[in-house]
Amino acid sequence: MTEVSGKQVQPRKQGLSRRQKRALSRGAQYALFVAAVVALAVSADWDRLQNQFAQADLAEQMFPEIITLALKNTVLYTLSGFVFGLVLGMAIALMRLSPVGPYRWVAGIYIEIFRGLPALLIFIFVGVAVPLAFPGTEIPGGTYGKVALALGLVSAAYMAETIRAGIQAVPKGQMEAARSLGFSHARAMVSIIIPQAFRVVIPPLTNELVLLFKDSSLVLFLGVTLEERELAKYGRDLASQTANSTPILVAGLCYLLVTVPLGLVVRRLETKAGEAVK
Repeated sequence: MTEVSGKQVQPRKQGLSRRQKRALSRGAQYALFVAAVVALAVSADWDRLQNQFAQADLAEQMFPEIITLALKNTVLYTLSGFVFGLVLGMAIALMRLSPVGPYRWVAGIYIEIFRGLPALLIFIFVGVAVPLAFPGTEIPGGTYGKVALALGLVSAAYMAETIRAGIQAVPKGQMEAARSLGFSHARAMVSIIIPQAFRVVIPPLTNELVLLFKDSSLVLFLGVTLEERELAKYGRDLASQTANSTPILVAGLCYLLVTVPLGLVVRRLETKAGEAVK
């Protein structure tokens, strides 16, 4: 206690600074996280998990067929659906931006319907409704054609909105400059506007590719032969035969073998796009 001008003043108590409080809070969060992980690790029955999901001999039996057959089919299904969806999505995006009213209405209805329906229903529609609606008509490419159609119909709705946003993000002055140089509207779109738009939409389109890779597992609802199985179907069939879930785990790891690198590519592209904007 000190005396100032004849008055006694109580000394101010020194509390924790903001930095110390933040450090204490962060330490408590780390401690809570570590405690939760330790509790989960201690309470889990690792022997049962290993017996059910990590049988090395079963995993070895899946190679190389899971790569040369299942993973190959999954990649082919995904790429075919992505290409078809990209072409269809581009057409729908241009229809959405068209000054012709019926084009905009049709594109808007398509986007709302196929963006709102589950992908499973689209696969069932392609596998059942199309043959009933057009008897005697075969979709070119067999199973690959059906998968491309189903995945393309699903992804085109999302890609159309992504591409439309990318086109609208290009400054209007670019179109005006092209028209002043004698370009027609169509030529300006193809040569100037769309290439600039794709620089913006490449990251979300790559992310759509990741989603399609996972949605390709729905191909089983179309009915496939042994040679047409993809990862999920392949893993599930072996799991049923062996009464063990190891094949499903291995199939999941094969999905990650593709989706994780693609995810890293997406983040890198997004970073570059952000740096370009700055």
